[in-house]
Amino acid sequence: MIDELFARLWANLGGRVGGPMTFRLVLQPLVAAIFGVRAGIQDARIARPPYFWTILTSPADRTQLLQEGWKDVAMVLAVAVFIDVVYQLIVFRWVYPFEVILVSFLLACVPYVLIRGPANRIARTGRQHGGQRRRA
Repeated sequence: MIDELFARLWANLGGRVGGPMTFRLVLQPLVAAIFGVRAGIQDARIARPPYFWTILTSPADRTQLLQEGWKDVAMVLAVAVFIDVVYQLIVFRWVYPFEVILVSFLLACVPYVLIRGPANRIARTGRQHGGQRRRA
């Protein structure tokens, strides 16, 4: 039973790459990354440490950061869920909820989390170097 579930899951996930509505596999992570860059730049302006690392290492800040990240990525995640449900109805004529959650999370949340911290570091480095050039 479990083997069949995972076999179907992998087959269905693999079919998304070349199937209908493939554009969403680029567009949704791109939008999430843009939100991550924007949030990372804002973090750099207020000298906040990198997002993902702070979530992992600072329990005091974790709740606030997760709420803030959720606000940024909620719409992208909602669109990812909607598009994947439509995709599944077109292709499978059925909706597999676990696959919807997995694909939506991978397309919306993962890029946001992976981009926000490096964007913060790059923006902070750029601000430091830019400030040094102006003084010279």
